[in-house]
Amino acid sequence: MSASGGNKAIVAALAANLGIAVTKFIAWAFSGSSSMLAEGVHSLADSGNQLLLLRGGRKSRKDADTAHPFGYGRERYVYAFVVSIILFSIGGVFSLYEGVQKLQNPHPLEVPWLPIVVLLVAMGLESFSLRTAMKESNLLRGEQTWVQFVRHAKAPELPVVLLEDVAALAGLVFAFLGVGLTIITGEPIWDAIGTLFIGVLLVLVAIVLGVETKSLLVGEGAGRTDAAKIEHAILSGPETRRIIHLKTLYLGPDELLVAAKVAFDAETRFSDVAAAIDAVEARIREAVPIARTIYLEPDVFIDPGHRELPTDAIVIKGSE
Repeated sequence: MSASGGNKAIVAALAANLGIAVTKFIAWAFSGSSSMLAEGVHSLADSGNQLLLLRGGRKSRKDADTAHPFGYGRERYVYAFVVSIILFSIGGVFSLYEGVQKLQNPHPLEVPWLPIVVLLVAMGLESFSLRTAMKESNLLRGEQTWVQFVRHAKAPELPVVLLEDVAALAGLVFAFLGVGLTIITGEPIWDAIGTLFIGVLLVLVAIVLGVETKSLLVGEGAGRTDAAKIEHAILSGPETRRIIHLKTLYLGPDELLVAAKVAFDAETRFSDVAAAIDAVEARIREAVPIARTIYLEPDVFIDPGHRELPTDAIVIKGSE
């Protein structure tokens, strides 16, 4: 992911959410709408989330050291996971609590036109933020659907901003319906129901974010396309006979670890093996530029007719 592209989407979302949060809290103070309070807390939580994403990106650029020899790239995953927890605890749970309180103690709206105006303005600002996030995501999405992009993206910032913006727009629609129905019917229960819907929405989005970022934290390997490119890079030259096993791991969104045991002819001299490994590494980096850390273990190639291959061997047609 382009760091500048991710940061651009985060900054756009941060600016929109800060402005929206202020207007929502003002509308809540004058109208007493619980939907506006829930939405204000939601926007405030989103603003904090964007600050966390920016901080995670900054910390991930620290140089590797003795304590962290593979660098700090996973800081971005950690902060994205924290964002999902904040969205769940502050945004979702608070909105559910406020909705239940309003159901138990309903009170009419004051200055009812103000929340409507604020919600319309907020929809415009959130649409701008979502448009920016979609524009930056399209540079990376390729032919993937939006669901596939959110599920498989290795850089967490854009999927997080996308889901936050979609949740924010949906929450604004719920708040608009709740406030609108309260004004039309005179029943404050609709405002409470809108608040509960906002809470449920935020909890669901937080769960999706938590599941996806947890997978990245645990450690994901290269996707099928990149894995196929790496295998082809290893086998496309005359040096290697086959791949015995291959393992990959994302050390961060922009750095992939590649480790493989590669079979050579038994007669190959050690100096030739060393030169061959250098050539293979160069091909891997050319095919998959983010494969920055590569470990290749040479092994002796034995004709399968004379000895069985290990059970975990990957037999791929290459240069024989």
